[in-house]
Amino acid sequence: MEIAEKKYPTPLGAIHYWVRRVSDDRPWLVFLPGLTADHRLFDRQMEGLGGRYNCLTWDAPAHGLSRPFALQFSMGDMAEYLHGILTQEGIRNPVLVGQSLGGYLSQVYLTRYPDAVSGFISIDSCSLHRRYYTAIELFLLKHTGPMYRCFPWKVLTAWGPRGTAETDYGRRLMEQMMASYQKEEYCALADHGFRIFAEAVEADPNRPIPCPLLLLCGEKDAAGSARRYNRNWVRQEGVPLIWVPAAGHNSNTDAPEFVNAQIEKFVSSLKTGIPSSI
Repeated sequence: MEIAEKKYPTPLGAIHYWVRRVSDDRPWLVFLPGLTADHRLFDRQMEGLGGRYNCLTWDAPAHGLSRPFALQFSMGDMAEYLHGILTQEGIRNPVLVGQSLGGYLSQVYLTRYPDAVSGFISIDSCSLHRRYYTAIELFLLKHTGPMYRCFPWKVLTAWGPRGTAETDYGRRLMEQMMASYQKEEYCALADHGFRIFAEAVEADPNRPIPCPLLLLCGEKDAAGSARRYNRNWVRQEGVPLIWVPAAGHNSNTDAPEFVNAQIEKFVSSLKTGIPSSI
């Protein structure tokens, strides 16, 4: 089955998303890219897993083709948009696969629809619970715009790929995604994304994840403190964590075969009841 591009209208703009529907009796995988990345981040997953699973991914609001889109939405709004898309497609009990900001969005979605998801895979993301973050970290997340704007665009476009990926493929892909933005648009989007993330942390009800959970994190993830946060998540909540060998922050682009195998193993564990870490 070919990948079909579709749209979902909202008052702030139209959201573009892509569906690869294989069979009604196959599980759904919903891939949610991170901040400033678009649906291409999950190309290797849509290709590698799309023949065996139903798959959906999107350009999040104000990302990729989902532009123009006013930066007047919250993480809660994004969760509602996602719910509207899943409802529109008749998708029930999917596995959410969220990379970085997509992982935080998955957790916001789970607080609103705790019985609507069969599993959650976090890729280079972290817990949304307030106790993991200091007050200064949240303050800085709300004030990233001036920091981004002080760098020349050439510096940002060089740093972005090197800071998120370790492989030639991963870096070229990030270069292509960043090239779709002008500097001011990119800085405004990053500023907005970090701010609504910090606000979501402050508003988080601190509920446990209501479905099976798997953490994947690149061994060389250098984005913020992702590795430290994931270790703390494991230490405090005992969730399974798998390190992705030689991979950076966009570990699903650096090691797609490894990540795809872990996704398949996790989905299989949902059927058998065997923990995905075994």
